[in-house]
Amino acid sequence: MLALPIYFAAALAEIAGCFAFWAWLRLGKPVLWLAPGMASLALFGWLLTRIDSDFAGRAYAAYGGVYILSSVIWMWVVEGSRPDRWDIIGAALCLGGSAIILLGPRSP
Repeated sequence: MLALPIYFAAALAEIAGCFAFWAWLRLGKPVLWLAPGMASLALFGWLLTRIDSDFAGRAYAAYGGVYILSSVIWMWVVEGSRPDRWDIIGAALCLGGSAIILLGPRSP
């Protein structure tokens, strides 16, 4: 299934883009951080159009769980804050919901 790698790539692009804004506004990084951040957000938008879905809303809804899991991983790997059990349980529940949306049988 090609959707999962696309979703994780989209999540990385979105989180990196948003983090560039966070770094500029909250961490005092130079305004030049915004240029790669905006490019990363554009890549995110483009990647989500690569999902094989008849409806954008369904593609975005399924993406939500992957985004949440990726955000928790980002917090751990990039920001150095180990997820607690509530982070893990919440991300697992969201990922389960995404799997239902993405893989559930559809009426013809």
